[in-house]
Amino acid sequence: MFGRDPIDRLAIPDGTTVEEHDLVTDGDVLVGGQSTVEFGVRGQDLIAGERVHFGGDIEIEGDCRLDMWCSVDGNALVGADAYLGERVHVDGRLVVGGDLDIGDDVQIDEGFEASGWIVIRNPMPTITFFVVYLTHLLRIGEEEEAEELVEELAHEPDAVPLQIPRGSRVSDETWQVSAPATIGDDCRLHGNIRAHDIEVGEGTNLFGSLRARDDIVVGSGTKVHGDVTSRGGDVTVEDEALILGDVVGEDITIHQDANVDGTIRARGAMRLGRQAQRRPE
Repeated sequence: MFGRDPIDRLAIPDGTTVEEHDLVTDGDVLVGGQSTVEFGVRGQDLIAGERVHFGGDIEIEGDCRLDMWCSVDGNALVGADAYLGERVHVDGRLVVGGDLDIGDDVQIDEGFEASGWIVIRNPMPTITFFVVYLTHLLRIGEEEEAEELVEELAHEPDAVPLQIPRGSRVSDETWQVSAPATIGDDCRLHGNIRAHDIEVGEGTNLFGSLRARDDIVVGSGTKVHGDVTSRGGDVTVEDEALILGDVVGEDITIHQDANVDGTIRARGAMRLGRQAQRRPE
């Protein structure tokens, strides 16, 4: 079953870091509408839905597409093409390496420059643009071209972009989402993660806590500088993980080579041993 929003989870790819109040990833960044990202963003391509607020500079190597009513508290540096919907506000300067397509009532406080064409109109909202174009290709029988477009947008089938679901709030203090959260391997993040359920990969360093309504899995070698709390689900802590706070959940499984500095409180069963394994996909 497909939900109304294509971004159905918080997905943080391997190697993502928070550096000097910037969210840094090697791949693309997708942000659902009505979200607040109190970080600056550095990545490959950026697509943001309507009314997304960025609390710092945007530095994008590829394309940047901001839907209507988005705001940026800083500069926007775009290596390729930029598409700004109506009433977008950039608090600093906009520099575009390719073409610039902007809508009505766009405000750029410190001016802009583009190396390519500059077109002032109302760019179609991002999701609408992709849907209309794909529908057109399928209507005229260009199935192969439609498939190529989808693959190009995804870049690689195995590549997972950084995804922030609609209505989220992301900051140095809290990452608040009402959807599942998946954090990759070897990430370095600041803030308390709040989600429906949480799975953290291996070797990640989180300067905050984990709190979920459902299950939580903490991967091998991951360090959590806070509590791990599930209100109604199970908690699994894998080998060589380190939890500097308490662990609370229904059934709790902790690998014998993991360390928990705080208190362990299981409302159901408590298991210690070598059987703490990541839940199946």
